[in-house]
Amino acid sequence: MKQRIISAIIFGAIFIPLVILGKLPFVLLVYVLATVALYELLKMRNIQLASIPGLISMLVLWIFLIPKQLQNIFGPMHYTKVEFALLAVLLLLTYTVVTKNRFTFDDVSFSIMATLYIGMGFFYFIEIRETAGLMFIFYSLFIVWATDSGAYFIGRAMGKNKLWPDISPNKTVEGFIGGIVCAVIVAVFFALFSLETVSTIRLLIVTVFLSVFGQVGDLVESALKRHYNVKDSGNIMPGHGGILDRFDSLLFVWPVLYFILLP
Repeated sequence: MKQRIISAIIFGAIFIPLVILGKLPFVLLVYVLATVALYELLKMRNIQLASIPGLISMLVLWIFLIPKQLQNIFGPMHYTKVEFALLAVLLLLTYTVVTKNRFTFDDVSFSIMATLYIGMGFFYFIEIRETAGLMFIFYSLFIVWATDSGAYFIGRAMGKNKLWPDISPNKTVEGFIGGIVCAVIVAVFFALFSLETVSTIRLLIVTVFLSVFGQVGDLVESALKRHYNVKDSGNIMPGHGGILDRFDSLLFVWPVLYFILLP
């Protein structure tokens, strides 16, 4: 527990000031987090980041993370992010031939999905911070923390019905509902004191969606780790695991928040 608290304090001391500062330092922070997350995910399938498929995936990830206001850096090429992803598919498929199928079609699919999964979540982290403002970032963070805490404590106290035992044996239906209730309670405070520009009813409805999708994001990573027989995605944060372990819910919450609440 002591190690877990120390890791959280150190990470928070780096993460929170850079999120508050915004601009280039914040964007660079997101690039680092996303790259580590990609490394952790590729490692589950024994694909090294310092390999041709890993480097192609990382390059596509970095392109995906470019904020909207900076997308003109491509200049006269006029390529979209989707077109870069399609080019990466062709390169990775070519690599299956070069390696005589040691790198397989399934590996290509995994590499592209890993890049899109991580890139989409962290891209909307940047977009929310730079276009909607800091308060929406804190709102998303507190919603996820409230959901996780509520699901854990209410699940332990009242949980009887397993939610999805084949994927996450400890999660319960009661904890799932309790996480949503706790998230809604936190949202009420944001509606009253911080996010007055959004109607309370709308914010509460959105919060329910975010809480549900946050828990789905957690289950998705649990399914990945169970499939690849991995306990934690990494060990960069002692006591907490890897970046994916800490951001799995948020990778689902940020795109949903952007799509349904923000312009």
